Amino acid sequence: MRSVVLLLLGAHLAYAGTHSLKYLYTAVSGDINFPEFTAVGLVDDGQFMYFDSNIKKAVPKTEWIRQNVGADYWNRETQGLIGEHQTFKNNIQIAMERFNQSKGVHVFQQMYGCSWDEETGDVDGFDEFGYDGEDFITLDLKNLRYITTKQEALITQVKWNNDKAYLVGKKQYRTQICIEWLKKYLQYGEKTLKREVSPQVSLLQKTSSSPVTCHATGFYPSGVTITWIKNGQEHHEDVDLGELDPNEDGTFQKSSTLRVTPDEWKKNQYSCVVEHQGETKEEKEDIITNFDSVPIAIIVGAVAAVVLVIVIGVVGYLVYQRKKGFKPVSASDDGSNSSART
Repeated sequence: MRSVVLLLLGAHLAYAGTHSLKYLYTAVSGDINFPEFTAVGLVDDGQFMYFDSNIKKAVPKTEWIRQNVGADYWNRETQGLIGEHQTFKNNIQIAMERFNQSKGVHVFQQMYGCSWDEETGDVDGFDEFGYDGEDFITLDLKNLRYITTKQEALITQVKWNNDKAYLVGKKQYRTQICIEWLKKYLQYGEKTLKREVSPQVSLLQKTSSSPVTCHATGFYPSGVTITWIKNGQEHHEDVDLGELDPNEDGTFQKSSTLRVTPDEWKKNQYSCVVEHQGETKEEKEDIITNFDSVPIAIIVGAVAAVVLVIVIGVVGYLVYQRKKGFKPVSASDDGSNSSART
């Protein structure tokens, strides 16, 4: 059975006052039961559109986008992404040549977009590429240049950084056009995108010797932190932080697992602290197990402005492709910006 390596991209998460518009492109080569190319659009980490090379059609994934844009919007999206499919198909072949690969399953990804702080007005943008689960080349918007640590990406880096018009176009899209569409989407889906829903928290354990999982679900927006406290102090040893996952209703879930022995449970006091901008809630819960429950504290606290730096997986979305000198395409008028071409 063949497998595909997914890169865990650095997340541009939504927290109090901050919103993001993000597009994820993925190209796949080799013998695998997955579309050659997929594209996903997200506002505040919630999916609102989808395209793949099998259906050859951009489709809405939320009611708010379906109700506020017409057929022209989807036709433009579809035509643009059909072109991106061909571009990325070519790019992944170039990537394989760069890495001296002639066959096998390979994945090339791009994640680009922008973020806007509703409270301060600050804007930011990002453009990240990866190949086979590793960073390939990334836009440094502040210094308006692309940076890489990969020898195979140096040709691309030099080409892009020497094209000043290309760099200016990248900045213009991320700091102006993308922000305008983000604000428009937020207006379209205001009731959904600006709602606040507090997390429901549970502690789960299979057996008395199994790890304990602190599971938070049903929260919105996506910004949440889960911290373990041992005897009043933050505890990071033997802790596995899970990825941010979407629920079918548009909310999110996340978990953190603590590996401790039954003897450590008896000798120490542990708490799971979940921070979100919802209502303050503090309660005692029992671990849900297949044996006698053990009490442990769960604290759900309100956070007025939590700054989060969490690495998440792009859940379910293959996103990577590659190229030999990505070349930009001018921004379209439909909220998305075509990726660079070889």
